[in-house]
Amino acid sequence: MSENSRTPVDFWFDPLCPWAWMTSRWVKEVEKVRDIEVRWHVMSLSVLNEDKLDTLPEEYREGLKQGWAPVRVAIAAEQEHGPEVLGRLYEALGTRIHNRGEGPTLEAIAGALAEAGLPAGLIDYAEKDTYDTELRASHQEGIDKVGQEVGTPVIAVPGADGGQVAFFGPVVTPAPKGEDAAKLWDGTLLVASIPGFYEIKRTRTAGPDFSNL
Repeated sequence: MSENSRTPVDFWFDPLCPWAWMTSRWVKEVEKVRDIEVRWHVMSLSVLNEDKLDTLPEEYREGLKQGWAPVRVAIAAEQEHGPEVLGRLYEALGTRIHNRGEGPTLEAIAGALAEAGLPAGLIDYAEKDTYDTELRASHQEGIDKVGQEVGTPVIAVPGADGGQVAFFGPVVTPAPKGEDAAKLWDGTLLVASIPGFYEIKRTRTAGPDFSNL
């Protein structure tokens, strides 16, 4: 089957979030077992929470400060080299930040740019607001589909009415493989397609498991 006949799946991510990274690895697995094509977009937890900083724990506030660098570099890469580079850049960023435990450091971002085959000079945007307008627009496009009371990732798929069905998550660990990945995908689409369905949730008892990624 050609890529053009695959179902487009829009995925908004922030490289900072380990749970979004887990979900992205699951969706990449789904690409192997279902006829979908993932289209990557940048969103930002730093933007999402910028008006809530006074109510957040100090540790989380510090994390959000660090979160600006990777999303600024990612949006600069998209603006200067096209949206098709985001998938491989996110893969390199996520592997370094989460799997290798390097965190969202400038060294990790520089290494990810090299692995993704992108110009080293993009690291200069880590501390610049050059593309913040575009970053906020990309973020808002995703968040408008699901509302302000969620985080990353946001996933949107074609709906029966010609529009899109969008949802936050799913939050899952470890990332399912093979037929388990397909079952979770089919089930997620099923519940998300029901008008008026909003939430299914249980308390997390484990952190992100990167061991099988």
